[in-house]
Amino acid sequence: MAPCEARLLDSIIGEVRSLFHLLRASAVDLHGLGPSSAGLRGVLESIAENGPQTVPQIARSRPVSRQHIQMLVNDLIQRGLVHLVDNPAHKRSRLVDLTEEGRLAHRRMRQIEERLLSRLPITASERELQTTASVLRQLREAIGKPAWRESVRNTSVGRKERGKRS
Repeated sequence: MAPCEARLLDSIIGEVRSLFHLLRASAVDLHGLGPSSAGLRGVLESIAENGPQTVPQIARSRPVSRQHIQMLVNDLIQRGLVHLVDNPAHKRSRLVDLTEEGRLAHRRMRQIEERLLSRLPITASERELQTTASVLRQLREAIGKPAWRESVRNTSVGRKERGKRS
């Protein structure tokens, strides 16, 4: 990749990072689930889109720890939005599933978000939005591959950080 392209990708990553922080702050105001609103919403969405999952399965689909997901699931259980069901594939690792209230809450969240997103003053064409989504997907997939993670681990900074944790 040419240095110019690397700078452009770095610019895109900076924009995504800034957008992520804005969206996380918006989730707190929008969904009223407290400081963990974005995480709670993400767990609900993961289950709504992919069906019942174990806590480790949910954690593997995100760059967070199993313990973090367990805290979010415990919060969602207390709110009555998810419950644990038996897992036919594993006796001890139960599946997290949406309750009927959780399905309704997720549906309401999506409706509110779609209504607000439709009001954003974005002038990009449908084709530009599709291209943007495609580039972000490619970037996510490339960074998610083991080869990328290995490259990160093999940098001098990556090696130094691993040494600190030992």
